[in-house]
Amino acid sequence: MTTYGLLVFEGAEELDFVGPWEVFTASSMLRDHADTALLIAERPGAVRCNKGMRVLPDHTLDDHPPLDVLLVPGGMGTRREVSNPAVIDWIRKTSAHTEWTTGVCTGALLLHEAGPARGRRVATHHAFEDALEARGEVTVVRDARYVVDGDLVTSQGVSAGIDMALWLVGRLHGRDHARAVRRYIQYEPAPPYLADEPLGSSV
Repeated sequence: MTTYGLLVFEGAEELDFVGPWEVFTASSMLRDHADTALLIAERPGAVRCNKGMRVLPDHTLDDHPPLDVLLVPGGMGTRREVSNPAVIDWIRKTSAHTEWTTGVCTGALLLHEAGPARGRRVATHHAFEDALEARGEVTVVRDARYVVDGDLVTSQGVSAGIDMALWLVGRLHGRDHARAVRRYIQYEPAPPYLADEPLGSSV
């Protein structure tokens, strides 16, 4: 059994945690519901995310069960939470006891402040790479959707968290299982507009 704890906070980027949530819960379903995914917030009550989605956490920082995997999302709220000692201390203490600590997008900022990302190779949102590198004690990898360094896995922004989560369930439960999860969620990216297309090109 794997217990996934996904941190949420005001201003968290929705897909940063909802994408991995889909992967983790689909993985559990395909394993006869063997695993548990939990949303964890500092306080009870609805949390308004970066683009307005409201979610209800399952637990608070003080009352969740032991976690095997910790996921820290990004979003504009990280700029505030980086100065929130309750959240930073919780990440520091919790990550010391998890099998894996993971971050998506600017969640790397909180992981750096809390300690797990220091001295490590990490990925983050492309617009935040310079700012994170300027904090020191970190090597920002700019050309990978996700980066594995020991028991820390971080990904680039937003949708890249799905890639990271699929890699993780493959590491935990096998590649064939991860392929089955990917097929179930029909994650076969074929975007209609590629980021590197010249302006004005057509498809």
